[in-house]
Amino acid sequence: MDMDAFSAVNGDTWSRLHKLAFKRRLSGAEADELLRLYQLTSAHLSLIRSIAPESGLSASLSATLAQSRTRFTGARSNFAADLARFFVVALPAALYRLRWLTVACGAAFILIGAAYALWIGTSPEALRAVASEAAVRQYVEEDFIDYYSENPAASFAGAVWTNNAWISAQAVALGITGFWVPMILFSNAQGVGIAAGIFAASGKTDVFYSYILPHGLMELTAVFIACAAGLRIFWAMVSPGRRTRGRAVAQEGRSLITVALGLVLVLFVSGLVEGFVTPSPLPVWAKIGIGSAVLAAYWLYVLVLGRRAYLAGARGDLGTEDAGYSEIAA
Repeated sequence: MDMDAFSAVNGDTWSRLHKLAFKRRLSGAEADELLRLYQLTSAHLSLIRSIAPESGLSASLSATLAQSRTRFTGARSNFAADLARFFVVALPAALYRLRWLTVACGAAFILIGAAYALWIGTSPEALRAVASEAAVRQYVEEDFIDYYSENPAASFAGAVWTNNAWISAQAVALGITGFWVPMILFSNAQGVGIAAGIFAASGKTDVFYSYILPHGLMELTAVFIACAAGLRIFWAMVSPGRRTRGRAVAQEGRSLITVALGLVLVLFVSGLVEGFVTPSPLPVWAKIGIGSAVLAAYWLYVLVLGRRAYLAGARGDLGTEDAGYSEIAA
């Protein structure tokens, strides 16, 4: 076959297909023409590849056909649009759904932590059961404070971010078990409560809160959010409502994995505060003010953007075309 002659005969067809494939908007007639030319050019490409598979013409037609295929199979959006939708619609809607359960997890954490702090702080016997007098002094005067500054701020922030993201991912992913979330909440509340009790028994409660509050306000809230997400998945299995159990768990799982992805960013911010603000020489009021501002920004994001997205019907789930079926709003 004479390739030059073949190209001369079909060149107009290929040029028209290329033009339609890259045109911004197509009319109905042009869409039909695009599909017809795609089928015709596919046959031409098969013939060309049987003779000259590595030719420039083969590569050019392949690229045109790929773009044409993208047009009629329906590429929905670009990366920037998907990213904007995630942060403006999907993530805040998913977090908004969890707002009351997040508060409930926080309240449970505070009650457990306060009970341990009161017990350790007011009972010498309980304090001695936790650590010796020398160990308590070492912890209060050196270890607790040195923890925040013994490593370079950047590496410390990265380590904190990784650890907390892992804990949060576990709470979301293993929440379906029903026991993992209570275990995480209890163990973390116990640890914080014992530490607070040790400082209270030593008369240095102010030191404890000056180091724990700047980053802890957002960091602990992130843990509460992750626990709330895990409990939501568990409850979907226990009480699916009108949905089948499998469908309910799948829907909640997709929505709340959105939360897990968002928490990566939330914990990154709290890690920066812990690495750079908590051990800094700033006045205590300034450090706690920064931590409070971060927490306030989070709740503003959830209650303003989240409520708006939720009322518009968003739940943080995939779109129906990605999920594979039409969803019933929960």
